Amino acid sequence: MKARIPKGAGGAQNMGQVIKKAQKMQEQITELQDQIEARDFSATAGGGAVSVVLTGKKTVKSLSIKPEVVDPDDIEMLQDLIISAVNEAINNIEAETEAEMGKITGGVSLPGLF
Repeated sequence: MKARIPKGAGGAQNMGQVIKKAQKMQEQITELQDQIEARDFSATAGGGAVSVVLTGKKTVKSLSIKPEVVDPDDIEMLQDLIISAVNEAINNIEAETEAEMGKITGGVSLPGLF
């Protein structure tokens, strides 16, 4: 059984439009990636005792620790606060990327982009 394509619904012209839209979307995605990589994302833990700033490339730009949370007898707590702050900042980057990407793609998931 052959599928019937309505007249005017297919062809090279329609395919050309799809390719142009895909190219425009790719340009927007690349621009968004550049914008996110240029931004800073911050997070805190322990009520502000530890704060961290990451770049959009997910590298640590700065780390601040208030002296009162430094307890030589409880290094594990300080480690946990640092890990918490870094993970929160990474989650912020990913959430922002997903939200902005959804605006470009219309909510369609494009595997392998992020």
